[in-house]
Amino acid sequence: MVTLPEFILLHAKSLPEGGVLSPKEFLHMGSRDAVDQALSRLTKEGKLLRVARGTYVMPVSSRFGTRAPSPEKVVQALAAQHGEIVSPHGANAANALGLTQQVPIREVYLTSGRTRHLKLGRSEIMVKHAPRWMLALGPGPAGSAVRALAWMGPSHVSESLSTLHRTLPPAEWQALAAARAALPSWMARAIGEETLRG
Repeated sequence: MVTLPEFILLHAKSLPEGGVLSPKEFLHMGSRDAVDQALSRLTKEGKLLRVARGTYVMPVSSRFGTRAPSPEKVVQALAAQHGEIVSPHGANAANALGLTQQVPIREVYLTSGRTRHLKLGRSEIMVKHAPRWMLALGPGPAGSAVRALAWMGPSHVSESLSTLHRTLPPAEWQALAAARAALPSWMARAIGEETLRG
């Protein structure tokens, strides 16, 4: 007979890196108290990491010891579990698109779900609620451009757009231009003006 902690660990080992565990997944094996105690004990023993209230992940073992799973994988697993859309923050997008040299110090992701703080080993990750328009174009270059522009703000929008017009693939620029109706007025106007310059 497999004990509750053993069952939880077996399940955790079957998940890919960053896969999240929730106490509710194990209620068929015991009472909520028993499940919480088992998770707490496994965390104290270092076999699981508690990343947020009611959310656990398995540390990754390598020949160099154990480490926390990649933040991106944990965030994506949480998004899948809750049916949310998650994307890197606008500062990351602006950096990746060559609009700024600044590299964000903290890891921040944007989500269609609620804001939450995750703790992965020594690093803290913020998953911040974002308005629907920021996530509407998805994870591709056009979506990244929207998040980058939102982060850069109205005062830098013209120069940012002229860079994006040169560097985005034509289909992505068209997707960005076609989404104007869903974007804030200042951004929609600037995209329209840049398209006319085209």
